[in-house]
Amino acid sequence: MTTFTPTSPAELLSAVQWAVAEEAPLEIVGHGSKRAIGRPLQTENTLDLSKLTGVTLYEPAELVLSARAGTPLAQIEKLLAENGQQLAFEPMDYARLLGQEPGNGTIGGVLAANLSGPRRLKAGAARDHILGIHAVSGRGEAFKSGGRVVKNVTGYDLSKAMAGSWGTLAVFTDVTFKVLPAAETEVTLAVRGLLDDNAAAAMSLALGSSAEVSSAAHLPERIAARVADGMLGNEAATLLRVEGFGPSVTYRIGALKELLRHAGPLQEIAGETSEAIWRDVRYCVPFAGSDKPLWRVSMAPADGHAMVMALRMQSAVEVFYDWQGGLIWLSMEMGEPEDQLVRAAVKHFGGGHATLVRAAPPVRAAVPVFEPQPPALAALAHRLKAEFDPSQILNPGRMA
Repeated sequence: MTTFTPTSPAELLSAVQWAVAEEAPLEIVGHGSKRAIGRPLQTENTLDLSKLTGVTLYEPAELVLSARAGTPLAQIEKLLAENGQQLAFEPMDYARLLGQEPGNGTIGGVLAANLSGPRRLKAGAARDHILGIHAVSGRGEAFKSGGRVVKNVTGYDLSKAMAGSWGTLAVFTDVTFKVLPAAETEVTLAVRGLLDDNAAAAMSLALGSSAEVSSAAHLPERIAARVADGMLGNEAATLLRVEGFGPSVTYRIGALKELLRHAGPLQEIAGETSEAIWRDVRYCVPFAGSDKPLWRVSMAPADGHAMVMALRMQSAVEVFYDWQGGLIWLSMEMGEPEDQLVRAAVKHFGGGHATLVRAAPPVRAAVPVFEPQPPALAALAHRLKAEFDPSQILNPGRMA
């Protein structure tokens, strides 16, 4: 077994070219925080990007940051916070869900997994903020896409095409992201005691208003107690986050209170408590510290609660909702992934995507971890793989 640990783009290119020449598949890892997501790989060789680090460009006035792919996300977020800026899509960290120390995810992994957090409703995901990449394909060829300004792409945007490819098309050496100013004030309005269907209605009403809600989540009874060190108590909490300048936030929270005055008891949460709540939602803390199979389901917000209700009639599950109900975290309490049951329920209630985020390696080898693609889309993905990695060198079999 060989592990390559490049410290420069040239060394990374050389390692991939060796793998192509020897027809020796590579497992691509940064710090391994997402290594347990996807089908287990059967590769003898590893390309470790943990030494390919460093911020290569940061211009706060231009709202742009470039870094080597192996740079820890925690390091980048610390640098941005010191300058009053942020990655607006607040990428999640899977480490706690997968039994690892948080903070080890890399900036390259952010794009490879197309990560996002609760603010996706307003800000989008990683692919919506990427400006450019430098990468090496599975052919052993270096290429670049985009640049360091917002309007930098004509034709097909390869930077966005690489988002969510999980290292199966190319290996990033450098990535450039757009950054944005951090909000001056953050306040969360919690509606207490709602059942899932009423919570979905309340979130829909709030998101359809002029209050510019940046995040909306629902923590059912007992799940609420698992965030922010139990500060919310056991009662269900439907959370609406408002961000911006102080006077604007005050006005918009007031408008939300008026809009939702009949929905249920209202609780206003500000400062560090609000930040702690959304950090724990972002990192899926309610389901950390467990080895039970965990699903990440994305579907239409209006259908999620009905799907969960139907699933509960057939299996023991715990859930909470993010993205106004469009993202559902499903913990399978009996210890079996029940993949056919989950995917059938999602399909019955309008369709969506179900990803098995956490399960034992034998389970991940036996069931589709990522949502099976319809034939036309699968054929397109196959052609894309054939163009970028015809010899199946990069993370072979991880996604399908």
